[in-house]
Amino acid sequence: MAELASPAAPIEISFPLPKALHTTAHIHLSFLDTCAMVFLATSTPGDSAGSIKPMGSFIYAMPDRTNPPSTISTTIYSTPSSVEYTTRIAKILARRMKVPVYVGCSIDPVGLGLLVEEEMEGVRGIVDVVMRKWEDRK
Repeated sequence: MAELASPAAPIEISFPLPKALHTTAHIHLSFLDTCAMVFLATSTPGDSAGSIKPMGSFIYAMPDRTNPPSTISTTIYSTPSSVEYTTRIAKILARRMKVPVYVGCSIDPVGLGLLVEEEMEGVRGIVDVVMRKWEDRK
């Protein structure tokens, strides 16, 4: 009987979200042998510890081996306010990591009042942090 490799301990990161005043991005990463799991959320100073936030969207994305610049994704669970943002991040990470990625995200860029440029800066910031951790794991 083959022994299963134990997954590495999850990595938790928090940092201020660019251009979203007083908003902190929270990232929970689990890098497994065959895939990566990423969970994203935000908080603001006014959030109460007991407030319940919606789960957000959950997306599976994988690199397309026949067409490397492309990715394939499917929505496992969707919340209208976060599905596009979650899908965008999942596809970018799958393409750059070259492994399947599960991304759960409750970030609603419209609810944060972000302009398109500010939203893209947030995506870049999140992807950069995740990719640094992905490259450091080796």
